[in-house]
Amino acid sequence: MKIKITAALLVSMLFTISCTNLNEDLYDKVEDGNFGNTPKEVDALVGGAYSSLRGFADNISNNYPTCEFVFFLNETVSDEAVIPTRGTNWYDGGQYQDAQKHTWKADNRLILASWRYNYTGIAKINAIIYQIDKSSLTDAAKAPIYAELKALRAYYYYNLLDAFGNVPIVTNFEDTSLPSNSTRKQVYDFVEKEFLDAIPYLSSNVVYSKMTKNVAYSILARLYLNSEAFIGTPRWQDCINMCQKVSGYTLTPDFFTNFSTENEKSPEIIFAVPYDSKAGTVGNYMNSMSCHYLHRLTMSVSGNDYPWSANGMCAEPGVFSAFADTDKRKKCMVAGDQINMATGTVIIMDNGEPLTYTEEVNSVADAKDNQGVRLGKYEMKAGETWERDHDLVLIRYAEILMMQAECYVRLGSPDLAKPFVQQITTRAGAELPAAINLAFIDKELLREFAFEGRRRTDNIRFGTFFLPWWEKGTTEKYRAIFPIPSTVLTTNKNLVQNPGYPVN
Repeated sequence: MKIKITAALLVSMLFTISCTNLNEDLYDKVEDGNFGNTPKEVDALVGGAYSSLRGFADNISNNYPTCEFVFFLNETVSDEAVIPTRGTNWYDGGQYQDAQKHTWKADNRLILASWRYNYTGIAKINAIIYQIDKSSLTDAAKAPIYAELKALRAYYYYNLLDAFGNVPIVTNFEDTSLPSNSTRKQVYDFVEKEFLDAIPYLSSNVVYSKMTKNVAYSILARLYLNSEAFIGTPRWQDCINMCQKVSGYTLTPDFFTNFSTENEKSPEIIFAVPYDSKAGTVGNYMNSMSCHYLHRLTMSVSGNDYPWSANGMCAEPGVFSAFADTDKRKKCMVAGDQINMATGTVIIMDNGEPLTYTEEVNSVADAKDNQGVRLGKYEMKAGETWERDHDLVLIRYAEILMMQAECYVRLGSPDLAKPFVQQITTRAGAELPAAINLAFIDKELLREFAFEGRRRTDNIRFGTFFLPWWEKGTTEKYRAIFPIPSTVLTTNKNLVQNPGYPVN
């Protein structure tokens, strides 16, 4: 039977969905037609869809987008970041070492968390669409709501297209059958169509943290930028066309305004996930995962008003030195001597050695506690808690500029790329080369978007993903997508493992 529930309870229930089982009978927990009939109720339902972007945690895995699994997956398989084992810390069954070495298997928990994050968001949106279906709203009133929800769902499917390729497309909340794989091309076509169909009904205004025309254009531009890598068909001009539709945004003069605690004020951010620890949001603790345990002593004289840090992810050797000393963006990493604010001297670690973050890292399997420069892109300041209040940036205007620049270079018109790149380098205080080529674009993407969770995709598009780099040999082509998690295959016998990976 259908049971009556409040919107808050609906949101709570849907956050507990485990999408390792896409056949869960959730529709018997959703009210049929007595909720979602007023603007306030509709806002509550649609707000629940957006809250799914903050992820969730359960006894299976942490599935927050900024956590050590979801965010760290794309970072640690790229040439940008690593989570080295430090003594007995951060080994965790070798899952981070496997990510670095590109030897991951289908039981890697980072991969499972990424799958669950996206499919739980999809399941939640499907449930809300069902709720709107059953409401008494007119078709005209439903149209913009459907557009917003389906575009947000397409964002999750874009993530799955990028990461897993051949995934099931699930859109019917009442369909209890076990889904089968769609091909990567089918998922690509689905994502494109969902956005194109939604755009006429989406807001043309600049609306912070909402699915608007600008957000849809931006994600379609990403889709076309990576089209050759995804399906073998280059669509560089289509990417440019979509970028040129984005309007209402500018680069903020100070690069780090995008990553301040109050970064919702930035005129550059096109799409973000809002966080407010006082309002009860959880999962935004990436800033607590990188620096050394004693880093709190650098934040205040007492050292007691800054949370414990986990001494985890750091930059791969070579990333810090990829920035010129004059490049303002270099401050996105914490390097060198760490000074105790109470004494004015370098902090001494428990082993008696100075806490000096070095670019050198012995190896992914055996790193010292102070090795690797740390993530410092988002603001860190005294008085913060484990759960941070900055919003997670998903898309910003700098990406729109760089996508156009890259596409013009790929189309053989590097001179047309120059005005776009120049805006980026001028703000950074970096040098603009006389000739702009793909090698420069690749390195500039690293510098501009370091630790924003997108480097893996760039590596694949530029082909560097398959070449040897630090602590990694040559990567087989099939690893351009991840395996479908083993627990998902166990649950759903209709799914087939991605090519190249063992079936069991």
